[in-house]
Amino acid sequence: MATIYDVARRAEVSVATVSRVLNGGSVDPVLAERVTKAVAALRYRPNLVARSLRTQRTRLWAVIISDVRNPFFTDMVRGIEDVASAEGYSVVLCNSDEDEAKEADYVDVALAERMAGVILSPSSYRAAHVNSLASAGCPVVLVDRELDGVRADAVLADNEQGAHIATKHLVEQGFERIACVTGPREYSTAAQRLSGYHAALTEAGRDADESLVRFADFREPGGHAAMQSLLDGPKRPDAVFVANNLMTIGVLRCLTERRLSVPGDVGVVGFDELPWAELVRPTITTVGQPTYEEGRVAAEALVRRIKNPNAEPTRTVLPTHLHVRESSVRGR
Repeated sequence: MATIYDVARRAEVSVATVSRVLNGGSVDPVLAERVTKAVAALRYRPNLVARSLRTQRTRLWAVIISDVRNPFFTDMVRGIEDVASAEGYSVVLCNSDEDEAKEADYVDVALAERMAGVILSPSSYRAAHVNSLASAGCPVVLVDRELDGVRADAVLADNEQGAHIATKHLVEQGFERIACVTGPREYSTAAQRLSGYHAALTEAGRDADESLVRFADFREPGGHAAMQSLLDGPKRPDAVFVANNLMTIGVLRCLTERRLSVPGDVGVVGFDELPWAELVRPTITTVGQPTYEEGRVAAEALVRRIKNPNAEPTRTVLPTHLHVRESSVRGR
């Protein structure tokens, strides 16, 4: 691979002259042309790491997501990557695995590598290591979840609205004992989706029965354990709203193991689309988020933040949509 010294020798100029040409400095046109021809002939590519040390910024974004196995993030990362590529940035994908310590390590790496910005789906409700990005002047955008005490742009789905329409649909289908399996109490998504569930029951003139609410971990085993607990409780639900896709899988697995039919014995609505929701029988009713759009909007927010670091933070909330399928339709 050619170096800047090879270019300088071929063009018969100094390394400093090559550097000035590559960085848009003022150079005699004759010398600049010789450098340009030498770069083309040698197929020289500038050392981006070395350049970042001079500019104090790479052309890399860290995208730190909470669970790479979750299909929810697939389209979101694609939306981010499409904007990043168009703006001349590359994306480094980091999986925190819902682990606060691992997330903090990735934040440290982003700072150490002088990354141009970070898009983060938080694995914790604590803001300390996220604030360290802002303190170091590294632009950051939160996506999917928000954090109290963090001055950062945020791009979110309308979690409360999505949970509301899901629960309202179950009410309208005639289900009486509608349970809710949500995530950890501290997470904004879990709290907002639980709030939407409560609001729909109140609107229907029903008192929320807290014995039908379970807090899990946004993972498949957590959804399975929560459904087991509900079925073994004093009031077995006849429907359940599940606050994310992985827990929905756990809930469905539990119902299958108990030989309960869906929706005959228990109606099911999950939050987040499932890639195979229309391929299984019964097909699964879901609350769909505009995941690609969330990624695209988050990336555009990061571009603006990089260009204008002192602008006031923005909070963008995107609508959700209910996809009604067989798992929640009474009478099947």
